[in-house]
Amino acid sequence: MTSETNEAARRLTLHAMVVGDRIDAARFEPAEMIASTPLALRLGPLKLVALYRFGVVVFLGLTDAEKDEFLTRIASRISGKRDQMSDEIATIDVMPSYEDRIPPGGPIQLPDLSDARFLILADVLAKTVSLARHEHELGGVFDAIEPFAVELARTGHAPWNRRRTLKLIGQALLVQHRISGRVEVEEKPDILWDQPGLERLYARLEDEYELKERSVALTHKLNVIVETGQALSDIFDTDRSTRLEAIIVVLILAELVIGLVQILSHRAS
Repeated sequence: MTSETNEAARRLTLHAMVVGDRIDAARFEPAEMIASTPLALRLGPLKLVALYRFGVVVFLGLTDAEKDEFLTRIASRISGKRDQMSDEIATIDVMPSYEDRIPPGGPIQLPDLSDARFLILADVLAKTVSLARHEHELGGVFDAIEPFAVELARTGHAPWNRRRTLKLIGQALLVQHRISGRVEVEEKPDILWDQPGLERLYARLEDEYELKERSVALTHKLNVIVETGQALSDIFDTDRSTRLEAIIVVLILAELVIGLVQILSHRAS
């Protein structure tokens, strides 16, 4: 690539941010809207924003001040806000002579920044940052489960904390719901129905960010957590049944001893 080509290419930054658990875009149709699913806006010739209901906002070409201003604008629509927001950044070079490609270690190359191309880029980056959030959450669940497994291996008995175990299972199920019900990692963006010519761009981005592989790995981790939690729950139930049976035996023995004492006392009198 010549220096003239480098100078002619327009470099932009795509920035995806997890801003909350959910964004409510219902009945929000600003004049700048270019798409409704996801809600996407063009704020300038090279300034675009996309909102995803699973709590992600994707900015293209906006300054930090403009991002803050936009987030303030939609603050009332964000639920489950996060103080520390996970994010993902991608660099894009735009030049008419380019083809849609992703050079190894280099920026994403595009011939233009059409609405359709932006929606594909935003979809992939939104899924990427959301997967990163869930991977982090599941990592915390694994860290919490490890002491249970260590105690079980060391003593042969599960630690008596059923409520904590059920809470961990609930966290895993919540992440599973978010992934399958909201993020839809393995679903292609709707824009490809109207722009099938951009299938290759989406496929390249999907491979670059390993969306399918990370989704499969995340599903395996979820299954391990749920199965581990179920095993611990079964152990708790078994131990509880054993304790109840032991208590019943003790009560029966106590009743027999009391009866025997009464009989002996009656004979002695």
